[in-house]
Amino acid sequence: MKLSQKTALVTGASRGIGRAIALALAQQELKTLILVARDRAKLAELATEIQSLSSIEVIVLPLDLTQIKAVNMTVIKAWRQHGPIQLLINCAGVAHQSSFLQTNPSQMEAEVSLNLMGTYTITRLIAKRMVHQQEGTIVNVSSLMGKIAAPTMATYSATKFALVGFTQALRAELAPENVQVVSLLPSLTDTDMVRELKLFRLVKPMTAHKVALALVAGLKRGREEIHVGWQSYLALLCQRFAPWLLELILGIAAPMPRKRSKFVWLFRG
Repeated sequence: MKLSQKTALVTGASRGIGRAIALALAQQELKTLILVARDRAKLAELATEIQSLSSIEVIVLPLDLTQIKAVNMTVIKAWRQHGPIQLLINCAGVAHQSSFLQTNPSQMEAEVSLNLMGTYTITRLIAKRMVHQQEGTIVNVSSLMGKIAAPTMATYSATKFALVGFTQALRAELAPENVQVVSLLPSLTDTDMVRELKLFRLVKPMTAHKVALALVAGLKRGREEIHVGWQSYLALLCQRFAPWLLELILGIAAPMPRKRSKFVWLFRG
């Protein structure tokens, strides 16, 4: 995909991987970059930083993706005023860490509501218009946990597995319409969210900047599934050829369940 003079929309842009992706895209001579997240102040700070580095147009859209009516109205208006949008990057998400039996049902609902339903809502709106214009690329930021489930992250892993399946199905549906659908699957990434979680032993977090650069490179090469870091490739090889070894490693690396769960909002990172 050629990024020059395109209009891109990034959800979860206020922090973590979403923020790093926005900064990386700002270096690609885009026409317009639309930033979506709940935190208006952080979006404004990011917009100011981007405009100091680039001459591209930056649009800030404070938005909670779980509020379907607001999403519909805001995205349709943004498309009319700043579109057409050629690149959608779904990076918004929420993570919750605890043993499954200690997880509060409301916290499970929050993960499903944003990680899946929020992604579905904005993707459906923009994908319809991409099909009409016969051009577009959708990137769903999943996780290595969308391929390999992680203890203490049961619901998060479930939503990321679902997102991988959604991406594969949508890719097949939209390919005849000249719309590409891509999965980005980073492993553990050093973001403010991860710093508040109990880390997995033996796993070294990568930087959000590295993830963002891998995405840009993967888009330019036309990759359908983008993995980041040697740990991801090693884990997937183990899963395929030595699943018993992967299970052993996960058992050793997994943090012990907490007595009290910790709930952390993030915008995928």
